[in-house]
Amino acid sequence: MMANNNGRKNSFIVQAGILATAGIISRLIGLLYRGPLHAVIGDLGLGYYQSAHNYYTIILLISSYSIPSAISKVIAQKLAVREYRSAHRIFKCALGYVLVVGGAASLLMFFGAGFLCGKGILSSQEMSVLRAFAPTIFIYGILGVLRGYFQAHGSMVQTSVSQILEQIVNAVVSVGAAWLLIQGVMGTMEIPADEAGQVERAVNGAMGSAMGAGAGVLAALLFMAAVYGLNRNTINRRIRNDRHVGTDSYKSIMRLIVMIVTPFILSTAIYNLSGTINNTVYTQMYPSWKEMDEVAVFKRWGALSGQALTLSNIPIAFATAMASAIIPSVAQLAASYDWHGARERIALAVKTIMLISIPCAVGLFALARPITGLLFTNTKETEDLVTSLLMALSLSVVFYALSTLNSSILQGLGKVNVPIINAAIALAIQTLTAILLLRFTELDLYSIAIANTLYSGIMCILNQWAVRRAVEYRQELMKSFLIPAVAAGCMGGVAWAAYEGLLMLTSSPKISVVIAIVLAVAVYFVMLLLLRGISEEELRGFPKGYLLVRLAKRCRLMK
Repeated sequence: MMANNNGRKNSFIVQAGILATAGIISRLIGLLYRGPLHAVIGDLGLGYYQSAHNYYTIILLISSYSIPSAISKVIAQKLAVREYRSAHRIFKCALGYVLVVGGAASLLMFFGAGFLCGKGILSSQEMSVLRAFAPTIFIYGILGVLRGYFQAHGSMVQTSVSQILEQIVNAVVSVGAAWLLIQGVMGTMEIPADEAGQVERAVNGAMGSAMGAGAGVLAALLFMAAVYGLNRNTINRRIRNDRHVGTDSYKSIMRLIVMIVTPFILSTAIYNLSGTINNTVYTQMYPSWKEMDEVAVFKRWGALSGQALTLSNIPIAFATAMASAIIPSVAQLAASYDWHGARERIALAVKTIMLISIPCAVGLFALARPITGLLFTNTKETEDLVTSLLMALSLSVVFYALSTLNSSILQGLGKVNVPIINAAIALAIQTLTAILLLRFTELDLYSIAIANTLYSGIMCILNQWAVRRAVEYRQELMKSFLIPAVAAGCMGGVAWAAYEGLLMLTSSPKISVVIAIVLAVAVYFVMLLLLRGISEEELRGFPKGYLLVRLAKRCRLMK
């Protein structure tokens, strides 16, 4: 059943926690299957997959990805004044919108891949993989509308379950389809000795993995459609009981959707365009600048994009979930002109994000090598590269978390154009930085890591300043930033020392890092409570927070 939106002031933290938990589980599943997938398709296959995936992501962002956030905001505003009939009309119009836009985007991707290949922007290998992604675009749009509909009602459970289901099916089909395509086309799983054979094998493996993405989205769509069917009686009853005299016309709703969705799309697309630009600069331009072999470049890109960036993106799942939860919440408060409530909600969201992202960044820096070794099987050279890149990217975790949240806050407040402008400014600076560093230094992939961190940092500062001006709010510093940083610093030192000590005792990097991570979580929790960085009320706001409070009191860490 759909949740009631009128809960206590931090109930959205619980909903965000549910969605974040699902997001983290989904990303962990994604990480766990990357090992078997890497074993099947190799660094070269991952390189082709990640390169095509960047272009696919841009088309997805433009056509469908922003739909849940945009639709949840529009519907939440109607639900705030109990206009259930208009809210459901928005839902139906949104479905019509994505059927048209998603279908056009799928066709554009399939046929446009050949055009880009002809212009030399894509290689023929990337073109083949990109075409395998095309059907997913159409399916994702419908899924996005259903997710946004339930998010507008303040319920993240349906989206959370669908995300986990999507990732499980994706994992199984990706590895299975990659294996079947390689075996079917090549006749063997052995890696050929010649370069042409290696490329053909890698492309088929990457295409199979791309098919897994489509299978996962389809499974999630079927689940969400079933949930909607189960809630249909409740939805119809609310519509029948709607006593509002006027109902928005379909024409006005479509105009509203276009006006709301378009800024969301532009903001999200520009915000995520940095990865595609970095991919193009490194894989298409960099080889000619440094006279490097194209296959070697794609292998190195696979190490950055398929491993280091994938790991650094895991903690951002909580920020993404918080952003999804806060949009309808802030939109409702803004619609009722409750600016005091909006400031309280924003402050709580920012603090919660920092309590999570700061220790994650420190943990990735301190345990970069053992975490990489735990999840991937690499040569010594590749492991050294991924470890160094992950350490270089760790700071961006905090920047991306805060900038993602503030971008959604601005959208919820109706300042939809501000994140677009901020993202464009940051994108221009990071692109110029990446080009100059790649062209005139020997930093290689570290140039991309530096540009990525710079981009997220600029976005973080600009969005934070914009939120401050929009609602005249100032974020509390001590408990939101300084105490979590001190606690995380202690945690990082203990985690590193524990890992090195356990490694000498057990000679097992995997056992040592798992124990070190568990110990790190415990140390951070204790330090946070000793430094009074979180109150009992705030701790109770987390999913299963009452258990954490009970544990803290039993250990005499909280009165």
